[in-house]
Amino acid sequence: MIFTNKQLSNYADVLVWAMEKARRGGKFKKYDQILVRYDNAALPLAQAVYERLLQKKYLPTARTTMPEELQRSFYTLADEKQLKHISAGEAAFQESLNGLIALHAPQDLTALKSVDPARIGTAAVARKSLREILDKTEQAGLFSWTLCNYPTEEQAAKAGLTLKQYAAQIAKACFLNDKNPLQKWEEVMAQITEIGHWLNSLKIHTLHVQSQNMDFEILLGEKRKFISGGGNNIPSFEIFTSPDWRGTKGVYFADLSSYRTGNYVKAVRLEFKKGRVVKATAEAGQDYLRKMLAMDRGASQIGEFSLTDRRFSKIDKFMADILFDENFGGKYGNCHVAVGSSYADTYDGDMSKLDKKLKEKLGYNDSSLHWDLINTENKSVHATLKNGKKVLIYEKGQFKY
Repeated sequence: MIFTNKQLSNYADVLVWAMEKARRGGKFKKYDQILVRYDNAALPLAQAVYERLLQKKYLPTARTTMPEELQRSFYTLADEKQLKHISAGEAAFQESLNGLIALHAPQDLTALKSVDPARIGTAAVARKSLREILDKTEQAGLFSWTLCNYPTEEQAAKAGLTLKQYAAQIAKACFLNDKNPLQKWEEVMAQITEIGHWLNSLKIHTLHVQSQNMDFEILLGEKRKFISGGGNNIPSFEIFTSPDWRGTKGVYFADLSSYRTGNYVKAVRLEFKKGRVVKATAEAGQDYLRKMLAMDRGASQIGEFSLTDRRFSKIDKFMADILFDENFGGKYGNCHVAVGSSYADTYDGDMSKLDKKLKEKLGYNDSSLHWDLINTENKSVHATLKNGKKVLIYEKGQFKY
């Protein structure tokens, strides 16, 4: 077994807790509908989660993610109508959901390498309407989700680790070996939330990020707040916001590699002017990078900026999985930006009034893409406040709180 029975049980407890914690509205109720979406390799964890949901009197539905082999067949052989097809009843099913727990366990990270990224983009754009349904119910406080990773030989190999080492990183990061993992998560979340409150109290206008390979500035924007201490993603140590994309400028550099839809990308350098990428290069995967940034208009604009404090995250290895890599702790913590869609829950106001028109007015980015690009260099982050004062908020992997 990859995990012991106790670790699996702890993992299931943490994931259900995280989904419930992420709900930014009313609490979950008996017989709420929960989707457990899992890759085949994650079946042991899926079973543990499914049983926990039944014990809590939810209505769980289990769905396997399409295996990589079938995905390759779909993207290779489907015509345009097939690429854009959405199954009958899918929209109604999405509308019925109150929660989602997704278990990621890929067995071939490069299965889609030979597929034209434009075809993947066509399918993603077509299914964007389904994601918007969940965005709407999440904004209304009726839906929440969490995502995790179950170790596979493929991920371990791509990360340069043994399966045992890879699983140990997950167990360490998610506190699965702790006597009381939920209590540990509550303690960590409380500390991260306190830092988030501090950031929001500063009334930040812009953020300036500098490292050896990066000189980057973002405009926070009006009616924005930092999100911290939520349950979206396990593990999750990041403090993030969705800035006004129109104020992005300078050079952003991602030194941590990533695998996305079968493609390996390394050393991404993005140059921004007036909010949009004007130049994109990479040591590996440059053609794929540029095609993704051209997926739709919002793909070349940012939807998220995030910082992780090394004191909270115990992840100190490259994991070949964006979920873990975007929470990298190591020596200097990390920052990451996501090109593509923004997060509506960073709106500091009445969420029910945040419609498409207001999002556009405030500079919330809209795209079928959301791709996190991670920098683990030693960096400084200075905030220029709305009163003109400059404050160092992050240095050497730690918030200056």
